Amino acid sequence: MALAQPSHPQSRRRYQYLDKFLNRPGPSTDPDFVPGAPTIQNLETSKVLVIGAGGLGCEILKNLAMSGFRDIHVIDMDTIDVSNLNRQFLFRKDDVGKSKAEVAAASVMKRCKNVKITHFNGKIQDKGEDFYMQFKIIICGLDSIEARRWINATLVSMVDMENPESLKPLVDGGTEGFKGQARVILPTLTSCIECQLDMHAPRAAVPLCTLATIPRQPEHCIEWAKIIAWEEHRKDLALDTDDPEHITWLYEKSLSRAKDFDIPGVTYQLTQGVVKNIIPAIASTNAIIAAACCNEAFKIATSCNPYLTNYMMYTGDDSIYTYTFEHEQKPDCPVCGNLAKTITVNPNNTLQQFIESLGERPEAQLKKPTLRTESTSLYFQSPPSLEEQTRPNLSKKLRDLVSDGEEVGVSDPAFTIDFKFKLVFRS
Repeated sequence: MALAQPSHPQSRRRYQYLDKFLNRPGPSTDPDFVPGAPTIQNLETSKVLVIGAGGLGCEILKNLAMSGFRDIHVIDMDTIDVSNLNRQFLFRKDDVGKSKAEVAAASVMKRCKNVKITHFNGKIQDKGEDFYMQFKIIICGLDSIEARRWINATLVSMVDMENPESLKPLVDGGTEGFKGQARVILPTLTSCIECQLDMHAPRAAVPLCTLATIPRQPEHCIEWAKIIAWEEHRKDLALDTDDPEHITWLYEKSLSRAKDFDIPGVTYQLTQGVVKNIIPAIASTNAIIAAACCNEAFKIATSCNPYLTNYMMYTGDDSIYTYTFEHEQKPDCPVCGNLAKTITVNPNNTLQQFIESLGERPEAQLKKPTLRTESTSLYFQSPPSLEEQTRPNLSKKLRDLVSDGEEVGVSDPAFTIDFKFKLVFRS
C-alpha cells in the first residue's frame, strides 16, 4: 500500500478541533513551533509504532487515527481470544483465533479512510535496530514487564550522540485494574524503564509447602499445576504460556486438585491469568491511560505544548486521582547509567540463594542469570558444558567466591544488555 498523502482540505473537517491547536501558537508552545501547514504535514507524515494490540493497544490505535496521525504501525504476537471481546472493542466474535495486530489495523482503517496502519504479527524481539530506527515515536501498550525492559534497553542502545534521529521517544502506558500510568522516556536523556523498575515489584511468591500440602485458594491450585505437576508429568517439555494446549492441561490439573480440596473458582481464564501473571483489565482505565499516551505522542510530534516530564500515575479505585512527577535518572541504572548498582548481600548465603534472590529483588527481576566477575566465571546457565563446569559454585558461599565490594557482571537471555552489580557484604 502506498504511503498516505497529506490530507485534502476537505478531509480536515474531521480534525477541525485539532486545528485550533495546530494553526495558532499558545502560551506554552515550543519556541520552534510553526503554526499551520508545516506542523500538520509533520504530524501526518510522522511514522509511529504501537507495541501491543490488546486492551491498551486498541484504544491507542483508535486515538492516534483520530488525532491526525496517518502512518501507524502495530506489532503484536497474540491472537484474539473470546475473553478479549468484553474490552478490546476492535474485535468481534468472528475474529477469535485471528491475529490481533491484523484485525485491529483493518478495523481502524475501515473507519478512518485516510489512515494507513501496517501490522506485524510476531515478537518485538524478532525485529532488529533497523526496524525501530524508522519510527519517530514508539508507544507501548504492553502487559509484560520483560517486554518493556527489552524495548527500553534496545532504544537506549540505538542512541548515537552524533545522530539526533537515533533518539526515539518512548511513550509507555500500563494498567493494573483501576490503576495505571503513562510516562515519556527520552532514551539516555531521562529516567528509563530500568531506572523505575523497583516501582513494579514482582508478585509475592507462595511458599512451596502451601502449594504441595494445604492449598487454600484457586490460585494455589494453579501454581501447583504449573510448578509441581508440570515438572512431574511433562518435565521434558518446556512450558509455553502462549500455547493453548499447555494452558488447557494446566487448567484441567488445577481443576482436579481444587475439587480434591473443595476449592471453588478455578476457571480457564483465571488459569491463564495466574500462569502469565495477567492483572484483570478494566476498559475505563485502558481508555484513560491510552488517551494520556496519545496526548503525549501528539505533543511530541507537533511541539504544540510541552510533553510530560515524565511520569503520570492514575488511580480510580477510590474516586479519581492523578499525580505527575519527574522520576530522576539513576547513575547506577544498568541500562542508561554508567555505574554498577549496589546490592547488599549476606556473605554466608550460597550463590544459588543469590541467584534466586535476583528473581525476587524489585531492582533486578532476572530469571535466568549468568554471573561472572572480572577474573572468573561464577555460573553459566548455558551451554550445558559450561553449566556443568560452573555448577559446583552454586553450593559455595558468596564470601568464598567474591570479595566485599566486588563488581559482578550479570546477563540474562531475556535482555539485550548486561547488568553490573556491586556486592556489598552485610555486616
